[in-house]
Amino acid sequence: MTVNESTTDRVIRFVLALILFYFAFQSASPWNWILGIVAVVLLFTAITGFCALYKVLGISTKR
Repeated sequence: MTVNESTTDRVIRFVLALILFYFAFQSASPWNWILGIVAVVLLFTAITGFCALYKVLGISTKR
């Protein structure tokens, strides 16, 4: 896994993950589970700097 996300991209993903985690723990509905899963994926990609979807589409925001 090579890094294919810029620092800005990673920071945005991290902040979005925190916001989604906040909303995911507000109540126990199916939508909150989905928000939690999306937040985990965003957090993982922010920490590792690798986005599999970017890899499949041939996109790289890293310069």
